[in-house]
Amino acid sequence: MAKLLSLAAGAALLALAAPSAHAQSIRFGLKAGANLSNLAGNVVNQSQYNNRFGFHGGVMLNFGLANDLLSIQPELLYSQKGFKYADQSYTVLGNTYRNTGSVRYDYLDVPLLLRLKVSGVFFEVGPQYSYLMNISTDRTQTYNGSVVGTAGSGTSNLDNVNRNELGYVGGVGFQSSQGFLLGVRYNGAFTDFAKDGYSNNDFKNARNSAFQAYVGFLLRGK
Repeated sequence: MAKLLSLAAGAALLALAAPSAHAQSIRFGLKAGANLSNLAGNVVNQSQYNNRFGFHGGVMLNFGLANDLLSIQPELLYSQKGFKYADQSYTVLGNTYRNTGSVRYDYLDVPLLLRLKVSGVFFEVGPQYSYLMNISTDRTQTYNGSVVGTAGSGTSNLDNVNRNELGYVGGVGFQSSQGFLLGVRYNGAFTDFAKDGYSNNDFKNARNSAFQAYVGFLLRGK
């Protein structure tokens, strides 16, 4: 996957820089959709974390090349990621704990995609930079049946997490001749979510993972 992304990024930069590669169309677009996110990687107690639904939306520019068969598409997106607690009990040294609620990560995603479109069907792949803007926690923790802690809609401390993330995107979709878009994609991360030495060992090697479904529209402007 890393080699594929390197090739895609290299092809995108060459296409933009080559004097002979004149953009045949430049289109501005809007998009919005749903995220299904969780933690991936070597996560301790993975069964405690379920998928969480969130929102993403933003703007995009599409630079058409080679009769619009190929295009380069940078995007700027607000994206909600995170996870939902599985609402199950776990026991440590004879004591029973339970977490309920969810954690939301608010990201600014900047993917740079190489796009291939044939008869309306398109495939897209490329690298992505993400910046973590905020963490919101809505959690209730019980200890042997009694509530011992809550965290509601507050902003968590970001000192122990990597706010800058490098990742990758791959997807498929359909684009009508009028510019309407319908697609699905996957977002993965190369960067661990937590910094070295983070006290919560569950997140030590955790990475963001998100499936996305979206609709959008590309204006036919030059």
